Amino acid sequence: EVDLEERLHELDLRSDSDIPDVPPPTDSTPEILKKALSGLSARWKNWWIRGILSLAMISGFFLIIYLGSFMLMLLVLSIQVKCYHEIITIGYRVYHSYDLPWFRSLSWYFLLCVNYFFYGETVADYFATFVQRREQLQFLIRYHRFISFALYLTGFCMFVLSLVKKHYRLQFYMFAWTHVTLLITVTQSHLVIQNLFEGMIWFLVPISSVICNDITAYIFGFFFGRTPLIKLSPKKTWEGFIGGFFSTVVFGFIVS
Repeated sequence: EVDLEERLHELDLRSDSDIPDVPPPTDSTPEILKKALSGLSARWKNWWIRGILSLAMISGFFLIIYLGSFMLMLLVLSIQVKCYHEIITIGYRVYHSYDLPWFRSLSWYFLLCVNYFFYGETVADYFATFVQRREQLQFLIRYHRFISFALYLTGFCMFVLSLVKKHYRLQFYMFAWTHVTLLITVTQSHLVIQNLFEGMIWFLVPISSVICNDITAYIFGFFFGRTPLIKLSPKKTWEGFIGGFFSTVVFGFIVS
């Protein structure tokens, strides 16, 4: 607590010139779209840009579906790693400001450990016949949970060795931050991949419903939106929320 108060006091003493400016938002719209839509108002320009990019993303998604389940698994894993990186980076900025060691390395190590545990279980469940033909894999599957526990225990020992006096509480906070992030990202991605093994429909229907909700909520909000939904996102409206909800319900009945 004393360290935190001292840190806050130091921040209060900093002059405004020492505080870095927040970088202005950048417009990443392709130049060809800017030129093609230059004659439209900002509102309709945003409509067309969102529409064109949405169609491009949906087309890319269908292409990945066409390539098969393996590519979908790679897509899910890529999203998992990216989400994990984004959340861990937030914690790392706090951790790094105190010059504390090993946070980023341990975070990625625990990600590997958890993925090894979850996907090892998946291999044992769904590829038992293949595993039985490989003696090396039989050893890994037989002692999979023990190996996973040993890997995690090694990471925990490394964390204990990284502890620095007067910063124990902060380091345990960040240790918990890493584990909650693992729970949010790895568990969800693992369950999504489990759905893929149970059948493509269990992956496509939920994902398609989310896409439908996002698109229809925007359409209803664009044409009929009048009442703000929340202050956090001022462009969201009750009309868009309700329209997206009922459209998704209808879409779910039709698709299922």
